Amino acid sequence: MSLNLNALAARAGIVFATGYNVQELTPLAKSLAMDSELVTAPNAGILSLFTTYVDPKLIDVLVKPMRMAEIFGETKKGDWTTQTAHFPVIESTGEVSSYGDYSNNGVAGVNVNWPMRQPYHYQLVIEVGEKEMAMAGASKIDWASRKQIAAALTMNKFQNKSYIFGIEGLANEGILNYKDALPNVTSTPWATMDGQGVYDSIQGKLYAELIKQTDGHVDASTPMELLLSPKNEVNLHKTNQYNVNVYDQLNKNFPGLKIRSIPEFSTDAGEVVKLIVREYEGQETLDLSFTEKMRVHAMIPELSSWKQKRSQGTFGCIVYRPLFIASMLVS
Repeated sequence: MSLNLNALAARAGIVFATGYNVQELTPLAKSLAMDSELVTAPNAGILSLFTTYVDPKLIDVLVKPMRMAEIFGETKKGDWTTQTAHFPVIESTGEVSSYGDYSNNGVAGVNVNWPMRQPYHYQLVIEVGEKEMAMAGASKIDWASRKQIAAALTMNKFQNKSYIFGIEGLANEGILNYKDALPNVTSTPWATMDGQGVYDSIQGKLYAELIKQTDGHVDASTPMELLLSPKNEVNLHKTNQYNVNVYDQLNKNFPGLKIRSIPEFSTDAGEVVKLIVREYEGQETLDLSFTEKMRVHAMIPELSSWKQKRSQGTFGCIVYRPLFIASMLVS
């Protein structure tokens, strides 16, 4: 039965626009419209991922700085097949005699020693799976590259550590524990001193010990490196009674001095401070040496992944002339 629009207008006051096609609700539509139960779960929001922002910039976690190679540089000695290394140390010998026309006395000679060091070769393996790369790629992370960066960082951290502490069980030493080190001088903690006290500790004890060890080969104008921890370096900003800080005093009295900080010089025994003459008459005082730096081995494909080995080798810190290194323990 069609709708009686006139009756609807008279009874309820409902008037439709001229030409409007009025549609009557069917019994099915009526039943759906009058349904009192929700088919879906009540919800007034959207998925949080639609309002989540992901910054495309990757933020790397900082690690302790690796200062040894930065300060002294590195040298390659041997290769990954090297098992030992020997370093000839030559000493001139001789004695003179009173001159005589028929005398054959007096002689000149050479004595040679062959100190030995052993390298330590180490490795790690990079593993990358197809699915993990695809999942990381969905978040805009180059997973394979990041693992290679992690490999380089891990190996260089170990290399730096070997330059400082050497390798236990091998003839492989670090700058803090080489066997020919001369005795340390000692000082009370710099934290308890004013600027003048800190300067006197460096000049009156550490520099004086270097002069004593070298017996005239070094003076205040000789290029030197003062190594200490960042924690201890803070004390160089202290001033004396004339408002002159330790930095200024050192720069004025030792024009060739460079001050460098190494975090590992803060030890359980105390703060280590070293004054080092980098080279004398063309001979380096020490070398930080390696056999290989980041040797990249073959890529091995697995069923749905890849593996690749990386390796390096270290000789640690090779000290040629211990007399040009003066050490102080501040504790």
